Amino acid sequence: MGKDDLLKGKAWVCGDYTDTYKILPEKYWKGQASRTGKMNDEELGKHVMEGTDPNFAAEALSGKYSFIVAGRNFGGGGKSLEYPIFAIKGAGIKAVIAESCSRYFYRNAINNGLLVMICKGVSRSVKTGDELELAPSKGEIRNVTTGMSLQSDPMPELVLDILRAGGYIPYTKEASP
Repeated sequence: MGKDDLLKGKAWVCGDYTDTYKILPEKYWKGQASRTGKMNDEELGKHVMEGTDPNFAAEALSGKYSFIVAGRNFGGGGKSLEYPIFAIKGAGIKAVIAESCSRYFYRNAINNGLLVMICKGVSRSVKTGDELELAPSKGEIRNVTTGMSLQSDPMPELVLDILRAGGYIPYTKEASP
């Protein structure tokens, strides 16, 4: 993500209360982490959103979708897990746009280089397959398919810098003398 990036792509819409286990079922992250001691984003990406739509991962990996649009409490579920975020990124998703999401999911996403925008009304204003344009620095979400524009809070410059660096750890490495 560059300084004034405009992100473009097609949306895939899911409903309310998509918890971390629907984003990435436990059997994938628990098995992989215990066997290898590390996570492979691309392998996890093959199973992203499997708890909601078993076909989503293959479609996302083919480049069909760039954004997940969600209802309320995306990424909730009582656990602060990074695996679902790695799976979303591993499937090639550029951003999540949700009505709301859990605080820990939001912070984990930013820390790991995944853009999350919170926008009231987005899940009712976007349909799967709609073409979107996002301007995170301005908080603008434009549904190119319908012509409708939505507004979220603009992303703070520090958050954009973390996202541009690919996450918090790369950001701190770039920032240290």
